[in-house]
Amino acid sequence: MTAFKGWVSRGYLPHFDTPEVIQSVTFRLADSLPAEIVERLGTEAETSAKVDAYLDAGHGRCLLRRPEIADLVERALLHFDADRYRLLAWVVMPNHVHVLVQPGVPLAELLHTWKSFTGKAINRRLGEQGTIWQPDYYDRFVRSEFHLAAATAYVENNPVKAGLCSKAEEWRWGSAYWRDG
Repeated sequence: MTAFKGWVSRGYLPHFDTPEVIQSVTFRLADSLPAEIVERLGTEAETSAKVDAYLDAGHGRCLLRRPEIADLVERALLHFDADRYRLLAWVVMPNHVHVLVQPGVPLAELLHTWKSFTGKAINRRLGEQGTIWQPDYYDRFVRSEFHLAAATAYVENNPVKAGLCSKAEEWRWGSAYWRDG
């Protein structure tokens, strides 16, 4: 296992990698944003809102729209819950994944594990080879109880915002569905 790094930069924005801090993380399929869209993105605040809108519009093959692929990713997220991390909220969208997680291992290691395992499994299922996930991910540490509540609502309501269902608990691949019973 690698060590937690505290404040680090992956070349553009600072990231806070420390044990027990809740992180809001988004990772996406490799084809979820066309290159011309990425090139047109502006400032950080602008970028976040624009990326969210593009992701919710369903660009790319949307492999996670397939129930067997979404199940595979969701099972991978849940596999080491309460062992290597605590998963507080999650949603598997058609071309991206949101998680609220309290890692017990360095965040980069956790994301590598999820993406490596699921990428190989998805390729096997599809009988393909190639890159499944974008190499990077977006993370932001949760600063307060208010931030946690807002982040949870955002994650769980993302399928509603994207027009995939009318209530969060109707979306089969998310914590709202499981919380609802």
